[in-house]
Amino acid sequence: MPEVRRVSGLARPTIYRDIRRGTFPKPVKIGTASAWPSEEIAAINAARISGKSDDEIRVLVASLEARRAAMPV
Repeated sequence: MPEVRRVSGLARPTIYRDIRRGTFPKPVKIGTASAWPSEEIAAINAARISGKSDDEIRVLVASLEARRAAMPV
């Protein structure tokens, strides 16, 4: 979480609010910890910087999470 906060510039409550809104990817559970793939955070940051709307970012988040789910284990 500290690295995600640093890289995204968002506070912890904002990250979890955005997850609920569908504008930030859900974390990956690793045992009892949660983490985010760095490429997903970079994609969200790039979308925000380029001025994408929340609806466009929701589509991006859905595609990132779908790609993650389709990865072989």
